[in-house]
Amino acid sequence: MFTNRRDVQIQWGDCDPANIVYYPRYFAMFDDSTSALFAAAGCSKQDLVKVYGLVGIPMVDTRAKFHIPSTYGDWISIESRIEKIGRSSFEVTHKVYKGEKLAIEGFETRVLVGRDPADPDKLKSAPFPQDIIDKFMRG
Repeated sequence: MFTNRRDVQIQWGDCDPANIVYYPRYFAMFDDSTSALFAAAGCSKQDLVKVYGLVGIPMVDTRAKFHIPSTYGDWISIESRIEKIGRSSFEVTHKVYKGEKLAIEGFETRVLVGRDPADPDKLKSAPFPQDIIDKFMRG
């Protein structure tokens, strides 16, 4: 499957008083990385809304394994990849590298969501469009 890599410099506001990245900041970086993954594959979040009529791709499960810390000024690389696509859900992995060392492994399960046709005030899972699947399968 398609993989996207982006480089991120750790900012002062990412860190706790010990100058180590405060762990929730990584989840924000993972969220940005998932958006970047879709955009790099040729399907931005705006496309999901305008072209496919979806509301978004909310996270329903997440976790991470932390191996080595990062501090203010460090550069990290985040490799994001969709590992599995279901009817409406998909699993994303994020591997964060500090230099050549694996620093963090992040895992997300997300769902494509649209408006419920029976009640537009409610949300409902939506099937994954085949052309989006094809974009991620191009390796």
